[in-house]
Amino acid sequence: MPDLTKGKHILIVDDEAAIRTLLRDCFELDGYLVSEADTGASAMERIGKGDIDLVTLDLKLGGESGLEIAREMRAKCNVPIVMITGKGDTIDRIVGLELGADDYIAKPFHVREVLARVRAVLRRYEPSPHTDGGAPNHSDVFQFDRWTLDPGKRELRADDGVEQALTTAEFNMLKMFVERPGRTLTRDNIMDLLKGHDWSPFDRSIDTLIVRVRRKIEAQPDMPKLIKTVRSVGYVFAADVKKG
Repeated sequence: MPDLTKGKHILIVDDEAAIRTLLRDCFELDGYLVSEADTGASAMERIGKGDIDLVTLDLKLGGESGLEIAREMRAKCNVPIVMITGKGDTIDRIVGLELGADDYIAKPFHVREVLARVRAVLRRYEPSPHTDGGAPNHSDVFQFDRWTLDPGKRELRADDGVEQALTTAEFNMLKMFVERPGRTLTRDNIMDLLKGHDWSPFDRSIDTLIVRVRRKIEAQPDMPKLIKTVRSVGYVFAADVKKG
């Protein structure tokens, strides 16, 4: 099966020239396009030009906060972010994931681990494929809140008929939830149910994906009513689901 992540464009944001060079060599040898930025301002300027598929972002960028830069990036686009951190930054890691960082790589790192993490994140952002031909199986259509999810067509549409774009990982996550309304699922349950995805060893990547799905379907993502958090346990899909 071909690696569809090859040829993607990665922006390296780090104030250490040696780290940028190491990552550039690592990515270019593996078939990626690479751009660099050494400040938050230059990173945002490059993001504004478009065509960036993933950002590696140093958590402590000189005198700047990588968390604030990540927040600004998230406000402007849906580009995946892999943060580069020191080993002791546990609190910052949690805050960063809440801001929407997709994974973390601790310094010092091995280039093989970097490539594996980047590939996994890029695959989770791949657009969901649409199936063509054949009549849809209406028994597999799910309706909830103001949405209709059609697994046969791999489509999510609002009640006004407008389609909401989902990546493959987002679509599969939402389908998993609508098939199990009212059932509390732990992170381990979710990873088991979504077999076939490349999950980071740092299991908070599940939480990041849920944040992304909430942004797509919730009226107020910061106060979710559809995908609710069950403290110290996991998540539950709280909407009434009709199958027709």
